Amino acid sequence: MTISSISIIVPTLNEASHITEVLGRLQAFRERGHEVIVVDGGSSDTTVLSAASYADHVMSAPRGRAEQLTAGTHRARHPVLWFVHADTLVPDNADHLILEALDRASWGRFNVQLSGRNHFYFLRIVEGLMNKRSQITGIATGDQGIFVARSALEAVGGIPNLSLMEDVALSRLLKAVGRPACIKTPLITSSRRWEQDGIFRTIVLMWLLRSAYGIGISPKILKKFYH
Repeated sequence: MTISSISIIVPTLNEASHITEVLGRLQAFRERGHEVIVVDGGSSDTTVLSAASYADHVMSAPRGRAEQLTAGTHRARHPVLWFVHADTLVPDNADHLILEALDRASWGRFNVQLSGRNHFYFLRIVEGLMNKRSQITGIATGDQGIFVARSALEAVGGIPNLSLMEDVALSRLLKAVGRPACIKTPLITSSRRWEQDGIFRTIVLMWLLRSAYGIGISPKILKKFYH
């Protein structure tokens, strides 16, 4: 497919400490004709104010990543949608990589690199396993920067309105359209959760949540354990 422009959608909630650095990386993309949309879920800090001069649109939506992303897709005007977490730094040439990937697929994701330097070797193992699992299963997580042609997203009915696991559910739907393009150049995403909660504990929690979701336990219930 021939596509030239991307709508970059960033859901936020109390991300004042990260948001200017994250959006600062996206300014070159705006200069190249792409747009940046920040969708805030009701921040109580200065996230919205800080984002105002770094985005084409800053809007509010009901709290919850699925609802925020859906609101952003409705506001977006370009044929490619790219969902970027508010604590994730993207490569300078990410737009070119996405457009090249969409010549061979209708959606995809990046490899991920965890930002932390504490527990360095453990984090490298974790990110390696995350990327390999995604490559094998075709399931992407939100911190891997999922991108998708709008036509493909519309074909599967949009982003599933779930309290948790919306990224996994979306990946499953999009796999029916085709396997994802896996870009090896990594995004750098914050390792704060891994370091605050403990690497082993976080691995176990994520594994249990995915397993529980896989056997049909409601995301509303799982969200209580996630937080």
